[in-house]
Amino acid sequence: MFTIDTHTHIIPKHIPDFTKKFGYGNFIQLDHHEPGRAWMMQGDKRFREIVQNCWDPKVRIEDMKVHKADMQVICTIPVMFNYDAKPNDCLEISQFLNDDIAKTVSDHPDHFIGLATLPMQDTKLAVKELERCMKNGFRGVQIGSNVNNLNLHEPQFHEFFAACETLNAAILIHPWQMMGQEHMTKYWLPWLVGMPAEISRAICSMIFGGIFEKYKNLKVCFAHGGGSFLPTISRIEHGWECRPDLVAIDNPHNPKDYLGKFWVDSHVCDHKMLQYVIDLIGADKVIQGSDYPFPLGEAVPGELVRTAPLSESDKVKIMGSNAKNWLGI
Repeated sequence: MFTIDTHTHIIPKHIPDFTKKFGYGNFIQLDHHEPGRAWMMQGDKRFREIVQNCWDPKVRIEDMKVHKADMQVICTIPVMFNYDAKPNDCLEISQFLNDDIAKTVSDHPDHFIGLATLPMQDTKLAVKELERCMKNGFRGVQIGSNVNNLNLHEPQFHEFFAACETLNAAILIHPWQMMGQEHMTKYWLPWLVGMPAEISRAICSMIFGGIFEKYKNLKVCFAHGGGSFLPTISRIEHGWECRPDLVAIDNPHNPKDYLGKFWVDSHVCDHKMLQYVIDLIGADKVIQGSDYPFPLGEAVPGELVRTAPLSESDKVKIMGSNAKNWLGI
């Protein structure tokens, strides 16, 4: 069974001091405090400790052998989006990150597929970098669930979606800058509650804002099984039915009409939830995604699907062939 893990994150081993260069902000740097381990630092604040599988492709390839993954789709860590930076500074950081991913793919073309990151706070710069990356062999992009608290239906993003459609670029939408996180600092709630809500926020914004109507050939995958969208789709539909004056103002179509028109990854942590997702959107629209190499990701990438009570044909689709359709390979 050919396996593509479509949701994994990577970072360069060495990152310039962008805070010093730009003269503001707390841009991520790495403090390699011991061999094979580093702190991701935001100024003098520790954001997260990572180990060498987060930057060393050879270590990743050894992990892939253990996890029975033939290929990984690699993209940056969302904290590196830097949408709050000045647009040209974000472009420079994005180019640095994308060039590192491009080198990893070029050095190991049988193991890695690249998704770019873009300065989404400036659509023209984002499209320019998208075009550059697609010419350099990338298969698409990873973007956040919001851009500086602007939802993805906003008119300023239409040019970006049009470019993705024209270039046949896959889009992975990942939660970040979780709404309300300043009010739930305890118990890791931004990651446990905020992340699923962020993905539902993105899906609802794109559906109700008419993005999928205007750009019918977009190839969008939402991380973490679509977050809380699919478990609450009937409530969302009910809102559309009972208050169309609030919900259906930009798109008259039932939100359930869009089930099966986008992909979600398989990182739902539970066999019953995986089956529920498949029942709603179809086995053709679920793709293996682990969130490797982070602890909240799948402990053994691919294990949930492999051990699920699914048909062999559905497992083949989810583990590899669906990803090829999404990525255009």
